[in-house]
Amino acid sequence: MAILNSLLKNRIITGFIVGALVFSCMILGGIFLLALLLVFIIISSKEYADILKNKGFLPFFKVILTVSLTMLLISASGYDNLIPLVLVAGTIISFLAVLFRGRQPYIANVATTILGFLIAWMPCHVFLIRQMGSDVSLFNITFKQGLYFLLFIFFVILLTDISAYFVGTKLGKHQLSPVISPKKTVEGAIGGGIFAVITGLIIGKLIGITLYHSFVLSLIITVMAQLGDLSESLIKRDAGVKDSGHSLPGHGGFLDRADSYLFSVPVAYYYIKYFILSGITFPMLNDLLEKVINVIGG
Repeated sequence: MAILNSLLKNRIITGFIVGALVFSCMILGGIFLLALLLVFIIISSKEYADILKNKGFLPFFKVILTVSLTMLLISASGYDNLIPLVLVAGTIISFLAVLFRGRQPYIANVATTILGFLIAWMPCHVFLIRQMGSDVSLFNITFKQGLYFLLFIFFVILLTDISAYFVGTKLGKHQLSPVISPKKTVEGAIGGGIFAVITGLIIGKLIGITLYHSFVLSLIITVMAQLGDLSESLIKRDAGVKDSGHSLPGHGGFLDRADSYLFSVPVAYYYIKYFILSGITFPMLNDLLEKVINVIGG
């Protein structure tokens, strides 16, 4: 029991420190957010390559890192329209690396190298979201509207993780994915989703997102967050490792801590870009949601 309490304490302390750091970098933006993503991509790419080595695959870490950092710098500079060019070049380089320097298994080494920089492409959307929208002002401080969206994503994922853990611990009876992640439960997933959506509705109201978009965006984020968690667990399970690394006490590695963001951030980015910021509205559905909430609220 003492060991479990110690592990939980380490997890809480580490989670608080990492969360505070991420939150601060999102607020500050610019070079601070870039530095955070830079550190994450370097360490998580190394963790990914090491995980795959346990499976007998040999992804080219230098190729993964070069392509990943190039995409990050392009995203930060505002030329994200060049990302497809980088992905094409990276794919070709991955084949060439195996062709001239590779060892068996050839196909797996090419595939895992390409997957490596695709995984790193996901967090680049954090910077893209931070730069989205028009300028807004709060307390005489001007920043992009994208900061609101990042905070929305951050708190919805935070409530997804926390609620899924505690609801699953207290009420969990049915395994969500017995083979991939035996400790996760259906009850935990549903509980995490419910609290995440409630959080999204509250934050959406505060930052001026319509009720419908707040509901859909928070639902997308919480579903994608849990799928990202399971997908990272799938890679680890297949490779026969428990954690992606040991850098974060109580959490494992950087990939373990950020797995909920891998799918949710890019999907949220495209929903915000093509639906919220483009001005697409659904008044009938928005009114329906308002009536449902009014009924629930009494």
